[in-house]
Amino acid sequence: MTDSNVDNIKSQMRKGVLEYCILSILRGKDAYASSIIGELKEARMIVVEGTLYPLLTRLKNQGLLSYRWEESTQGPPRKYYTLTARGHEALDEMDSAWKEVVDSVEYIKNK
Repeated sequence: MTDSNVDNIKSQMRKGVLEYCILSILRGKDAYASSIIGELKEARMIVVEGTLYPLLTRLKNQGLLSYRWEESTQGPPRKYYTLTARGHEALDEMDSAWKEVVDSVEYIKNK
């Protein structure tokens, strides 16, 4: 397997869990887009604004997120995203699904 194939697989894995990661970040606190990007980068889930904004819009349109505008002392107002009740339910389901996937992969790896 070439390095580009491995990189592609890693990229696809990250994309597959990106929504889950975003909802997980918002579980404990409201956040604006650049702080979400910062947390994703800190976790080495590199993402750019051009990828994040469409995801946030889709999650909002699905009723999983809401947002509010808040004045900022540094520049223009910021849009803070919040998990809705439906978002919390979806995140709980994703937590269960993630655990099942991890358990299955570990079972296969250790067989």
